[in-house]
Amino acid sequence: MSKLIAEGEDIFLYLDRRRTYLVRVEAGKSFHTHKGYIQLGDLIGKEYGTRITSSMGIEFVALKPNLRDQIFKVKRRTQISYPKDIALIIMFSGIGPGSRVVEAGTGTGALTTALAYYIKPTGRVYTYEVRPEFREMAIKNLERAGVSEYVESKNKDVIEGIDEEEVDAVILDMATPWLVVPHAYSALKGSGVLVSFSPTIDQIVKTVEALKENGFVGIETVETLMRFMQVERGKTRPQTLMTGHTGYITFARKALMQQDS
Repeated sequence: MSKLIAEGEDIFLYLDRRRTYLVRVEAGKSFHTHKGYIQLGDLIGKEYGTRITSSMGIEFVALKPNLRDQIFKVKRRTQISYPKDIALIIMFSGIGPGSRVVEAGTGTGALTTALAYYIKPTGRVYTYEVRPEFREMAIKNLERAGVSEYVESKNKDVIEGIDEEEVDAVILDMATPWLVVPHAYSALKGSGVLVSFSPTIDQIVKTVEALKENGFVGIETVETLMRFMQVERGKTRPQTLMTGHTGYITFARKALMQQDS
């Protein structure tokens, strides 16, 4: 992986924790902020982590975007998945390089981006989105993140069925996941994992009931909370504001029926 910034690449331009920008480097282009403008061409050939001064004399740092940066800076029309939830989804799903994963719905592609990042270079994400405008935006976000080649995007309602078979995981972020549970069972390998993200308790009750009725075991539901710390000698304390409830995540694994085993 190159340590030098090349033309056409994205940089994560850092001013402070609250003011960061995902910017594409192009010769002859400038990036304007309330702290002055930066000549992006001046960064070409420089090492990632380079400090650069704006026209107002304010110092920025040109960092290499990581997965978290790409996800938070995607163009969006829907609520994106938070890293705290994405991390747990990926860890509990057991996916990795070479895994085949079904996802619904795509939304803006934040979770899709993370899934594709972890299943590359030999895996595949099959993502279903019923709204074409969301699908088109997600495709652009996946291309910008450099993972589109590992994703097959479908403009289809997953409630009508899942095309794939023998997949490693089915991951649902939709209003009525319980309607997809029978399709997920058919699509999964034995011992494959279903993950469902839902914001309300009513949704998880219906989903868990459907999982029990359709041959899933190891059913667990969790809520993840994350709070940053304000760190300063003599003043260290939890930050007043935090990302609290975003949703509940339900995990389950496919157990084969007696006639299948």
